[in-house]
Amino acid sequence: MPTLPHLRPSRRLARLSPPATARSRPAVVDCAAYVDGKRLPGDWPDDVALEQVRRTGHGFVWIGLHEPDEAELTGLASQFDLHPLAVEDAIQAHQRPKLERYDDMLFVVLKTVRYLPSGEPTDGSEIVETGEVMVFLGRDFVITVRHGEHGSLHGLRQMLEADPSRLEHGPSAVLHAITDQVVDSYLVVCDALQEDVDAVETAVFAGQSRSRDAERIYVLKREVLELRRAVTPLTAPLRMLAERPLRLVNADIREYFRDAQDHLARVNEQVAAFDELLTTIVHANLARVTVEQNEDMRRISAWVAILAVPTAVAGVYGMNFDHMPELHWRFGYPLVVALTLCLCIGLHRGFRRNGWL
Repeated sequence: MPTLPHLRPSRRLARLSPPATARSRPAVVDCAAYVDGKRLPGDWPDDVALEQVRRTGHGFVWIGLHEPDEAELTGLASQFDLHPLAVEDAIQAHQRPKLERYDDMLFVVLKTVRYLPSGEPTDGSEIVETGEVMVFLGRDFVITVRHGEHGSLHGLRQMLEADPSRLEHGPSAVLHAITDQVVDSYLVVCDALQEDVDAVETAVFAGQSRSRDAERIYVLKREVLELRRAVTPLTAPLRMLAERPLRLVNADIREYFRDAQDHLARVNEQVAAFDELLTTIVHANLARVTVEQNEDMRRISAWVAILAVPTAVAGVYGMNFDHMPELHWRFGYPLVVALTLCLCIGLHRGFRRNGWL
């Protein structure tokens, strides 16, 4: 985001002061009013902050919520005139990434992801943990609703407050910053998954396959699918934010959504490549297991053929007949044993020459 010329402190900042007592909601992580990109000092309850901003006609309010219940979000909905369908989605969570336009409001759903490192992903635990960030965007307010234990926006808020030239573009600057942070987290998760996929690929194609490789590959495919569900549906909303003029999105901010769109396209390509590569690894691992099973069967068959010779000879001479060849000859027993050993040794050499042993 380009740095704008330094702004002189607005006189409105001096006139506005927080009330003596502040009413807070349990789910509210932070609530602040911003004028000319600068945060008004003090603690502001949501209703008083909105009243001050609308009375002066400048600035906007940013309210951050973490897993609010129905009563808490319904109270904000009546103050900020939020659409009931969007409020219902924000309460229930587990929504697909999307962008919905209402009369004086935009509702954006973003899926957050976090990589959980583990030595062996075979215990059924997740590798990619998902959460949600929902954004209500109005002319003079932005309300963020976060679900999940990761994806905190506290650091992002501090970064934006340190650069008033970005916040002076209004609520759409906050939406862009949140979207950019979420998409960047996709890149971090993709880099971590790349290492896991490379490790499995090396184990399978280097002849180091083990009985648990199939389970490892399955877990990785499941997590790649989870990442795809978070990434792919966001393509259409980002395209709309980057290419279509929206009344609530500042024109100067819209072009920065194209950068996030490019990053998302890269993530989509990586996820598709992961899925295709893992499918190839599955087939290769299955082929290797089949080959190993065939080799084991050949070894077993070769030893069975070798052992069949003494078994057949013993079976013949185990029959109780009076007239059998060399039965009463002095050298008959050593001759039969020597002949049996020669046949067994000959079969063993033949099988080894053909790669069966």
